[in-house]
Amino acid sequence: MKKLWGGRFDGKNEDWIDAFGASIFFDQALAKQDILGSLAHVKMLVHTKILSEEEGQQIIDGLKIIQQKVANDELDYTVQNEDIHLNIESFLHEEIGPVAGKLHTARSRNDQVATDMHLYLKEKVQDILEKIHELRLVLVTKAEENIETIMPGYTHLQHAQPISFAHHLLAYYQMLTRDQERLTENLKRIDCSPLGAAALAGTTFPIDREFTAKELGFNAVYTNSLDAVSDRDFILEFLSNSSILMMHLSRFCEEIILWCSHEFQFVQLSDTFSTGSSIMPQKKNPDMAELIRGKTGRVYGDLFGLLTVMKGLPLAYNKDFQEDKEGMFDTVETVEKSLTIMSGMIASMKVNQQHMLESTEKDFSNATELADYLANKGIPFREAHEIVGKLVFSCIQKGIYLQDISLEEYQEIVPAIETDLYDKLSSYTAVKNRDSLGGTGFAQIKKQIDQAKQQL
Repeated sequence: MKKLWGGRFDGKNEDWIDAFGASIFFDQALAKQDILGSLAHVKMLVHTKILSEEEGQQIIDGLKIIQQKVANDELDYTVQNEDIHLNIESFLHEEIGPVAGKLHTARSRNDQVATDMHLYLKEKVQDILEKIHELRLVLVTKAEENIETIMPGYTHLQHAQPISFAHHLLAYYQMLTRDQERLTENLKRIDCSPLGAAALAGTTFPIDREFTAKELGFNAVYTNSLDAVSDRDFILEFLSNSSILMMHLSRFCEEIILWCSHEFQFVQLSDTFSTGSSIMPQKKNPDMAELIRGKTGRVYGDLFGLLTVMKGLPLAYNKDFQEDKEGMFDTVETVEKSLTIMSGMIASMKVNQQHMLESTEKDFSNATELADYLANKGIPFREAHEIVGKLVFSCIQKGIYLQDISLEEYQEIVPAIETDLYDKLSSYTAVKNRDSLGGTGFAQIKKQIDQAKQQL
């Protein structure tokens, strides 16, 4: 099979060399976008009278036949044609003959592949944004069901202060909101057409780049042809944003893994998102959460892989750019599946509300409430902090908790203490009273939920 660029060459490559240099193994994923770009390009060539209407219509008809075959998965791609662009052009030649060769007038594979990736990522980022929106909605729904569900809040993975479970969920809602904002901003850089930059310097043909940009639904065009064919910032930004998104999902998964353990027993995952053991019949493993946590690493790897490819490349196009796609495809697939699984896992997750509450009643997470109580009695907070610290130490030695100390014992230390202290020390009251802006108080959580619903 004659190579479409073979006029300059006399020798023939070994098959394994062709295979090493080919990208068709993975860039066939861009077939749909490649045909869309070609349709816009040929319409522009007719519009600017570079091609006749008859020639343009022949090419358009041929491309639409191939477009249908792509949709039906009827094409057999070949390594000899290297990449998706030359494969599509070869198929077109089979359909309509030599006039197919006119399609490549005033363009290069360099601007062609860049256009394909912009189109692909624009579509996929919009899909991912919808999935983030769905997960945010699941979190708000689950939070609304658990406004008064009390759980331990942690620092250093130690019981710190009691909080509402809804408050914990809404923290992840806020992270995902920022993820959505970052990817929405990313779309501004993705939504830009490189088509017409040709190999690197533009073209002598009287093309109309605004025409093709409009045909393809792009909001802007690259203003520098060198930048147009060599820019991969839009992919790097996507990979970076995806890494942050996956980090958020991984943190949440780590907590879910802890919460469904025997030691915590805070939640129970649906069987759909769990697996068993081949040797231990009792096991119910949170494998989907563990996989999301694990797959976060591969998304990081995709980002660092492309950063490493890009770091030493001179302008404009280099064959190294062939390594820009697999990581992008991998990250898109990983993020989409992770978000879908996360939404289902959280929506079906059962919350052990009573056990969560009980875990805040046999600890010292109410110590700050006692210190605040003493401060409200006029004792300087630092002094109150020391008093409570000594009381906690004494309780540990006696095997009791702050709420078990009698009123008389408290009054021996601070005479101003009254019976209302015991209500202040209850987890429910402690959470309810934290009504500062953004706090875990029930009224504040309801405000957060209302705000989230308006955003959604």
